[in-house]
Amino acid sequence: MPVLVVLAAVLALTRAEIIARMKAPVFTMAQGLVRVYADCPEDMRKTYHMPMARFSSDMAELLYRGARIKPVRFQKPGIIIHVGSVRTNLNEVAVRVETNGSRVVTHLYARAPHYVDVRKLRVEFARAFMRCVLGKDAGEAESTALLQAADPRFRIKEEREKLENWLKGKGSLDDEEAFTLMRKVLEPGKASKRDILVFASRLFLYPDTLDRPFAGEVGCVSFRDAVKLARVDPRVRFAAFLKSRELPVFGGGRGRELSESADVYARFLKELTRGKMSDDELYALLDKADALLNEADRLAVSIEETK
Repeated sequence: MPVLVVLAAVLALTRAEIIARMKAPVFTMAQGLVRVYADCPEDMRKTYHMPMARFSSDMAELLYRGARIKPVRFQKPGIIIHVGSVRTNLNEVAVRVETNGSRVVTHLYARAPHYVDVRKLRVEFARAFMRCVLGKDAGEAESTALLQAADPRFRIKEEREKLENWLKGKGSLDDEEAFTLMRKVLEPGKASKRDILVFASRLFLYPDTLDRPFAGEVGCVSFRDAVKLARVDPRVRFAAFLKSRELPVFGGGRGRELSESADVYARFLKELTRGKMSDDELYALLDKADALLNEADRLAVSIEETK
């Protein structure tokens, strides 16, 4: 019965009243730069309209800071965001640029806050900002660079995803760029799951030349197996010396556990090079380093958590 009562009440409304109820109030923020429209009922404003209004205000503040200029007051908006527009698919961001004399207005159409492609929306918002505020019709690369300068979190996500795609064979990085990213501390004090995997992939020793395997037959050896093999082939000790200088670079600055793990692995390798410790003492060092690495892996943030 209550459903019928509600239905009857709705049917009693005029077409104009129904349309009015389906329109949330217009928001204008960032000193008039941005205006947000939403096709949603008034009671959905907090979950449907307000998130986009907050996003727009935060983005404008970041971009002004990234561009190192003071906010400009606008009599008419230069960026208009339409939320709930039927012009888009589920997560697509549609763009329309309107020029009226010297005034440029960018319209961004997004289906809904919880469906929108956030990265695409950020990039297109930055392009719109550059058109309206800086007077530049920038491409995606230039607007992405402004975003990275304005928001370190955006840079971190971009670099993590770039490295992730390259390691999956999907990216276009060359080896030097990839090596630079792997060595770089993307987010000081934190290790990602990818940081752990990259670090763990380096816990092997290789001969100085591929055509001369260790002991005449071993082309790659784990640290644990290297303890016995070092007694047979002194080149294992030389490889350990080289590796001991490399590991702290990949473990430093990415959280206490990974950094400490790298230091203990490096100590193990130095002791293996010296050849003074017993096998049991070397294995004890490895056990400690492995335990720290496992703890670093447990505490590491995933790529998804940084998005």
